[in-house]
Amino acid sequence: MQVTETLNEGLKRGYQITVTAAELDAKVNEKLAEAQPEIEMKGFRKGKVPMALLKKQFGQRLLGEAMQETIDGAMASHFEESGDRPAAQPDVKMTNDDWKEGDDIVVDMTYEALPEIADPDLSGVKLEKLVVKAAEADVEEALKNLAETAQNFEPRRKGSKAKDGDQVVIDFVGKVDDVAFDGGSAEDYPLVLGSNSFIPGFEEQLVGAKAEEEVEVKVTFPAEYGAENLAGKDAVFTCTVKEVKAPAAAEIDDELAKKFGADDLDALKAQITERLESEYTGAARAVLKRGLLDALDDLVKFDLPPSLLEAEAKQIAHQLWHEENPEVQGHDHGEIEVKDEHNSLAERRVRLGLLLAEVGRKAEIEVTDAEMTQAIMAQARQYPGQERQFFEFIQQNAQVQQQLRAPIFEDKVVDHLFEQVEMTEKEVSKDELQAAVEAMEDE
Repeated sequence: MQVTETLNEGLKRGYQITVTAAELDAKVNEKLAEAQPEIEMKGFRKGKVPMALLKKQFGQRLLGEAMQETIDGAMASHFEESGDRPAAQPDVKMTNDDWKEGDDIVVDMTYEALPEIADPDLSGVKLEKLVVKAAEADVEEALKNLAETAQNFEPRRKGSKAKDGDQVVIDFVGKVDDVAFDGGSAEDYPLVLGSNSFIPGFEEQLVGAKAEEEVEVKVTFPAEYGAENLAGKDAVFTCTVKEVKAPAAAEIDDELAKKFGADDLDALKAQITERLESEYTGAARAVLKRGLLDALDDLVKFDLPPSLLEAEAKQIAHQLWHEENPEVQGHDHGEIEVKDEHNSLAERRVRLGLLLAEVGRKAEIEVTDAEMTQAIMAQARQYPGQERQFFEFIQQNAQVQQQLRAPIFEDKVVDHLFEQVEMTEKEVSKDELQAAVEAMEDE
């Protein structure tokens, strides 16, 4: 076997691999010898079929396997000896298209090598970790919001007209072509006006109604309505308004706390404080991580694989274009122009991505099975009732597994790098933290 370098330009590499016919024949014979003890053939005992006969019978079939294994072996040996790590799957092409059995095989292999990346010296990097404590006013505001979500409805004064946001308690009977239909009737139904829980146009016609009034509501079912017998049909609902109630926020007390799973109000306040400070910690970490990445971007420079840069720039351009054109849901649009700002952002992302990957590799940082399970469970909670199907989907999809693993790996590498910088803490207000987050997002 012969390997000849044909290209060495920046990170681009090219090699011609020649596998002789004799090497191929030896590989086929090796595979036949491995299989011979288990082969049975008419006229011969098991394991006693002559090699010449085996080769005539199975040689052609094994030749393709031998070719692939020999080329794969040559590539593996090359990467082991050279120390190169390809940035993507190498491009491998057989050059002698008119190849026939008995000829040597000549293969061209091209790839972009990952660059050599030196360990970053972070001894001079200083970072400031923002710390925010949950203020009493923030806790009170959160309590107020919870009380509003747990609102009650209290009867309005007799004769009051229903307003948007009020709750009306109604009996109703719906008819199409003067005939009542299944599911179109109810008694003592509590309907919040403006909730859009009924078909379009229904709730608006009850605004202004009073208790003990009868209101005739005329609507048209949507064309795409679930029940085919009602889709697109005109309907009349005879509604008897029994009560009109105004929204009233729940009292901030132990009873409210119990509605949200706490033993009492103090326990609820403690839960809110913990949740708020957890949110602040997450935001502060994002700011701190951004500071670390900015420092790394300034400190470390190396050549980048052009194909990775091009792919990342196209992805960034595509993503930003869709953010600017949210009405376009599909991807059947024309080609999106890659601009200088896309290339600049791609260069930063690729450099930092390769750097973090290399730091993690050298530090032998790995994502544990327990960490992956925790991440999968967190994702599965978004699909209540379908958790089992989600787990099966993840198990069968390596790409999705990698999408879940990547941010965990990155965070572990970032934590590893945090240990190498000089870090101080600074207590700030919620507003100051918010300003730091907004400044980071605007850059």
